[in-house]
Amino acid sequence: MNRNTEQEAKNKELVLKAFDTLFNKRNFAEAERYWSPSYVQHSAHIPPGREGLFELVKAVPTTMRYENVVTVAEGDYVMLHGRFSGIGQPAAWIVVDIVRMADGRLAEHWDVVQDEATKEQSKSGRPMFGESFPQSTPNAVEEATKQQSDGAPL
Repeated sequence: MNRNTEQEAKNKELVLKAFDTLFNKRNFAEAERYWSPSYVQHSAHIPPGREGLFELVKAVPTTMRYENVVTVAEGDYVMLHGRFSGIGQPAAWIVVDIVRMADGRLAEHWDVVQDEATKEQSKSGRPMFGESFPQSTPNAVEEATKQQSDGAPL
């Protein structure tokens, strides 16, 4: 294995451990070791900096879970394809996260977020994550639609 491949493998392992520590274990003190104090956030959904990310996680339901299905690394960049479920929304989020590493820490982040489609919603007939579709929750979808039409936040 060449040096670059070794570092890429270490970066993938570190990012997966960081995501598990923050999003699943909600261990903020330990998560500080993984995220740079000068962390740069490019997401439209997350306030700036490491503190903005941590405050967002503190505000979401404790039922939130992160699952990963694909992790790719090239140089200082790690790309994850994952699912955030239990987020208090009608659908889980399927997310591609792109992280730039610097000095062994997560230094910069971009993401692409999409609601997970049910089998009924999928035009391709294939799940967006893993091998199976999420359970349909018509009541949750109906409630979210009602809240949106009433002007209530989700």
